[in-house]
Parts: sequence; structure tokens; C-alpha cells
Amino acid sequence: MTKLYRLLTEDDTSAFCHKVSDALSKGWELYGTPTYAFDHANGVMRCGQAVTKDISADYDPDMKLGQQ
Repeated sequence: MTKLYRLLTEDDTSAFCHKVSDALSKGWELYGTPTYAFDHANGVMRCGQAVTKDISADYDPDMKLGQQ
């Protein structure tokens, strides 16, 4: 069993909620609390949420995590 980890990030818009909802619908689970910070370079607020998923395949650094 392999545990995968992803950190989902996005501007503070509904796109972030959709990104997290999509991951949850594909079996990913929330890990920890969301984060919220000001992106000085772009002048916007950004959100982040870690998610994890257990898979039966061996980990490969070339795998596309979002497709698991």
C-alpha cells in the first residue's frame, strides 16, 4: 500500500473549492487544515489544502498524482 500526498493551491476563488471537491470525489482525503496567505507577487489571496490517498500500486516519481 502506498500513500500519495498532494498540496492543492489556487487563488481564493470558487476554483479552489472545485479543485478540492474534485480531488475528494476521486477518493483523496483531506490532510490537516487549509492554509490561506497573501501572494505578494501577484497581489491575491491564495488557498492551500493537503490531501492524501492510499493506492495499491508502488510509488513512481513519474506518476501523475492527479490521475491516481
